[in-house]
Amino acid sequence: MDIDATLQQFARFGVKLELESTQQLLAVLGNPHEQVPIVHVAGSNGKGSVCAYLSAVLTEAGYRVGRYTSPHLVSWQERICIKEQPIATSDLEQVLQQVITASRSLEPSPTQFEIFTAAAWLHFAQQQVDLAVMEVGLGGRLDATNVCDRPLASIITSISREHWQRLGPTLADIAWEKAGILKPNCLAVIGQVPPEAAAVIHRRIVELNCPTLYPPPAKDLGDGWAEYQGTEAYDVESDSPTFAADSVVVVKALKYRSPLLGDIQRHNAGLAIAALQSLRQKGWQVSDETIANGIAKTKWAGRLQWFHWEGHQLLIDGAHNPASAKVLRQFVDSPAIGVDRSTSIHWVMGMLSTKDHADVFKALLRAGDRLYLVPVPDHSTADPEALAAIAHEICPDLATCQTYPDVLSALAAATDSSSTSQLSARMQSQTNTPLTVLCGSLYLIGHFFQLNNASMDNK
Repeated sequence: MDIDATLQQFARFGVKLELESTQQLLAVLGNPHEQVPIVHVAGSNGKGSVCAYLSAVLTEAGYRVGRYTSPHLVSWQERICIKEQPIATSDLEQVLQQVITASRSLEPSPTQFEIFTAAAWLHFAQQQVDLAVMEVGLGGRLDATNVCDRPLASIITSISREHWQRLGPTLADIAWEKAGILKPNCLAVIGQVPPEAAAVIHRRIVELNCPTLYPPPAKDLGDGWAEYQGTEAYDVESDSPTFAADSVVVVKALKYRSPLLGDIQRHNAGLAIAALQSLRQKGWQVSDETIANGIAKTKWAGRLQWFHWEGHQLLIDGAHNPASAKVLRQFVDSPAIGVDRSTSIHWVMGMLSTKDHADVFKALLRAGDRLYLVPVPDHSTADPEALAAIAHEICPDLATCQTYPDVLSALAAATDSSSTSQLSARMQSQTNTPLTVLCGSLYLIGHFFQLNNASMDNK
């Protein structure tokens, strides 16, 4: 079976935000989702990292853990993992064939995402995982993953303006869709969200009587270490915050070291730790030592990742929406990475046509920076020339803004020492080599990995 070609036949059915088709398909398959305890994770940004932390820790604890995430970077197999290992090609072919055969009795046909999500549920049930960590694909309320009525925990990592064409134009609209993963009397773990979104989520929590945790970010201890110092729970009856030690989880400070970069990871790790400690209260054997060891082993490629290419060090990050672009710029400006503030950043970027291009540029670009724009192959790409016009309007003092036909030619130009000839001699010194950043789309990052036939663990 050619997996790409097989799945492509379902792409023509587009994206549907409704649950009936998925529920019908799963019913034909024997409702495998009812056999799998889950932790469900939604959010605008950070949900993949939280899933990675949860999977790594629970695997470290000795559990047979399924993890379902999207999109993939290089291969479809990445989306379905058990015990941190992608599904074998032969297993994926087999389970897809079962799902596709079941789908033939349905009208209209399920979408590509519905087919693949059903394949994940079926594989996890067949492999008898102890639990599955399920990442929402789009939104939450009507996402194909949202078919379980008793999750172990529902986590909302963040809310920002993304996919607004489908989820609604305001943060309140988007929050309502993501809060759709919350279930009556089931634990909710809520990240730091804007007030407009928090109000919507809070109303839903009260309606559903959800015991709720609001974990603060872990404290930065320096040298890669952090300390999670406990969490705050929400007491629905009194309509006021209470400390978790008095209600949902026993609070205990926990020191850990994460290989994932950026201040935002202290927030993501805090959400994962809070959920894990709450699972412990339900009988899951997850010690603080196991949590720290699991976090230390977490891998999540394509997000604030250093990568060696053609003798040059690149920083790679998806940065596909304004919120994630702000996180990237914050990391680039942080003293920790040692980039001289007066040195320009060389941005190699491609974006999808559906993204908020101007807001991403506002978050990233500064006077003197250099921008190298490329298309995102095999997807609905934004036109590089149109992006260049927007970038010039947003940041007219760019040192360079050029378009290229592909990512490799853009990277070659961005890392060419002659391209910095107009910079001062001090900026061209070894210690002040301009930083080259590849970003703007996870699909572009995946394309880059594929072109280089490279391990995504490259550092």
